[in-house]
Amino acid sequence: MNKRIYSLAGVAVLAASLALTGCGARTDAGTGGGTATKVAKIGVIAPLSGDLSAMGLGIKNSVDLAIKQANASNAIPGWKLELAAEDDQATPDVGKNAATKLASDDQVIGVVGTLNSGVAQSTIPVLDAAHIAQVSPANTNPALTKGADYTTAPARPNANYFRTCTTDDVQGPFAAQYLLGAGIKKVATVHDKTPYGQGLVTEFTKAFTAGGGTVVDAETINPDDDNFSAVISKVKAAGPDAVYYGGVYAEAGPLAKQMKGAGLSVPLMGGDGIYDGNFMKLGGNDGDLATSVGAPVETLSSAKAFLDGYKAAAYADGYSAYGAYAYDAANAIIAALKTSLASASDAKSAREGTITALASVSFDGATGKVGFDKYGDSVARVLTVYKVVDGKWVAEKTGELK
Repeated sequence: MNKRIYSLAGVAVLAASLALTGCGARTDAGTGGGTATKVAKIGVIAPLSGDLSAMGLGIKNSVDLAIKQANASNAIPGWKLELAAEDDQATPDVGKNAATKLASDDQVIGVVGTLNSGVAQSTIPVLDAAHIAQVSPANTNPALTKGADYTTAPARPNANYFRTCTTDDVQGPFAAQYLLGAGIKKVATVHDKTPYGQGLVTEFTKAFTAGGGTVVDAETINPDDDNFSAVISKVKAAGPDAVYYGGVYAEAGPLAKQMKGAGLSVPLMGGDGIYDGNFMKLGGNDGDLATSVGAPVETLSSAKAFLDGYKAAAYADGYSAYGAYAYDAANAIIAALKTSLASASDAKSAREGTITALASVSFDGATGKVGFDKYGDSVARVLTVYKVVDGKWVAEKTGELK
């Protein structure tokens, strides 16, 4: 019979080991010396299921890539970064629950997201209360950084919130300038009643009318509508040269298809929310237009490392419209962590320091210059107009708002 005798010293060593593991510290085997590696998590809140999952999964994968590259290069000595992704289903209440879950995890130190401005309205206060930085690659509603009175009295509502994309008060006027320059003077507008859609149309309308154009009809739809015949009839009767849509591709594609079916043969133009291949799959037509943040990522030498890394990682889903911006958002957090985690004992205690460090981040990212102004908005203001040609988005014009 074999007998195993455990000494009191052995029990003590075992207990100490278990206690260390329970606190989230890890011992790196193979380094020859029991070096404790602490863990910090970067969260993602995005639609990982449902109609907008193509964009959400591109965001998640791009953050995952940034984390893997940071770990491989030992970007933050003594620390291992991990991904904590949550599905917000493009719904404010679900997004709030996701933010609450991440905030309750003491190892979460920053969050990339959300896709939707309406969801961000629910997540930002939750993360702010927990002193967790949030960097969005896609939210474009100006009120998120400058408050409801952003046109007359801008004031930053939450110091924890930043974004790597430009905003609707730049994007809407950029679209208006393009249409006016193309000789289009009469436009009908349609939006989906979300903060994103309504904000985009509001900014477009102000710039279009100020530039001498006329909005001949203004309509709204519900995000879950699938029959737009009543709205299309009103728009058609108004006789526009184009339709400007504020919303996402899930409704824009069917709207464009039904417009053509009803004999309304004018281009539909939208914002970055429709700039996705699914827009054409759902009914978008040649000649339709979209604005999106930044320059085409495939044309940027600064994006080569991101594109090569994404391809090498063999993700099942494409990076979509916001992948490069999510990658830059994650790397902005990582850049801040190099300061905030340098002498931190744990991730939670470095949350406030991460927010402070983010405000001063400045580097050349995949999308170009990455940095933030006093409101937390991106310092980059480049946009591109895309046109559907032979069923594909083709860059039409890249520049900055004049």
